[in-house]
Amino acid sequence: MSYSVGQVAGFAGVTVRTLHHYDEIGLLAPGERSHAGHRRYSDDDLNRLQQILFYRELGFPLDEVAALLDDPHTDPRDHLRRQHELLTARIHKLQEMAAAVETAMEAKKMGINLTPEEKFEVFGDHDPEQYAEEVERRWGDTDAYKESQRRTASYTKDDWKRINDEMNAVHDRVGELLARGVPADSEEAMDAAEAHRECITANNYQCSHELHTCLGEMYVADERFTAYYEAIRPGLAVYLRDAIIANAARNGWVSSGS
Repeated sequence: MSYSVGQVAGFAGVTVRTLHHYDEIGLLAPGERSHAGHRRYSDDDLNRLQQILFYRELGFPLDEVAALLDDPHTDPRDHLRRQHELLTARIHKLQEMAAAVETAMEAKKMGINLTPEEKFEVFGDHDPEQYAEEVERRWGDTDAYKESQRRTASYTKDDWKRINDEMNAVHDRVGELLARGVPADSEEAMDAAEAHRECITANNYQCSHELHTCLGEMYVADERFTAYYEAIRPGLAVYLRDAIIANAARNGWVSSGS
């Protein structure tokens, strides 16, 4: 049994372009070719792709993934045990850093000095204070929350409009890359993720690469944030999360336990 590149992309939830890229760099070369020269993937190829995606989910750069999978002394079961340990460590770290919330953290003060008319003008039909009480209850004692409160307290309508426009431009940039099929771990996507992080740091609170990865995980895990990004472009929440993780790895961050 073998599968076409389109079928494999559908199984794995990745783009055909990503599979082509993996083939080009020697990370996942299809085991067969059709008479017409088209890629055909075997069950063993699918098993390798699963391992690749596990490690990518954990923030490993592609070159490290290749080195791990091609190590002749590593048993496939060792990969699963290692990934389980890393995922467990990631979950623990995310629980510890749950206080690091971007949009919800901003919500407490976004528009606090604005009239209802001004809030509608700046944010459209989004109410920036919708989850204010929840935010303060869950993260009110964190340094990032306090920094955001302090910095945004004096923001005017024009400040919020500028910040909103800046972040919308970043989201549009990421969405355009997704629409073009550019891999989330490409230089373009990682640069866009870095622009996202810098926008948060410039306007709200110091956002480290580690903290940024936690925000990326939140965009996928919290259905409210996922819905927000999906409304911009289907698949954007996961794509942005993956670009954030790749960018953090490019800048020397590795997941806990790796």
